[in-house]
Amino acid sequence: MRKRLPTLPRRRASAGFTLLEMIVVLVIIGLIMGLVGPRLFSQADRAKTQTAETQVRMLRGALETMRLDIGRVPTQAEGLQLLVDPPADPALGKRWQGPYLEDGVPQDPWGNPYQYSPRPSGHHSFTLYSFGADGRAGGEGNDADIGQLPDS
Repeated sequence: MRKRLPTLPRRRASAGFTLLEMIVVLVIIGLIMGLVGPRLFSQADRAKTQTAETQVRMLRGALETMRLDIGRVPTQAEGLQLLVDPPADPALGKRWQGPYLEDGVPQDPWGNPYQYSPRPSGHHSFTLYSFGADGRAGGEGNDADIGQLPDS
């Protein structure tokens, strides 16, 4: 009869990842983000531009509705706030049917106020626009002004 030798406990296989495997995964993720990331960010920029265009149209509609009610557009001092708050003049206050915006005057998608002026712009009786992504007049691409721009 043969004598059995005592068996040594077996080492379990490691359940984790090696450093090399982790580095390979991170490199692959980095490559994917390098290819897909710029496309996603350009889509976000385009969405903000479209949102600004939509908000300008919405504000223009509210201003035109208010103009029909009170007979004029807001002065420079009254600005877009007249869409939310009634005018100080009691005669105009009687005709004012607002508020014309439910949630107040919105900021543009970049967090800046919309630019308003009672000066005519093209075939509109007022000027209303956003400065775009850079928050300054002029610009190109995403930095371009959006809306009813002032006549030059």
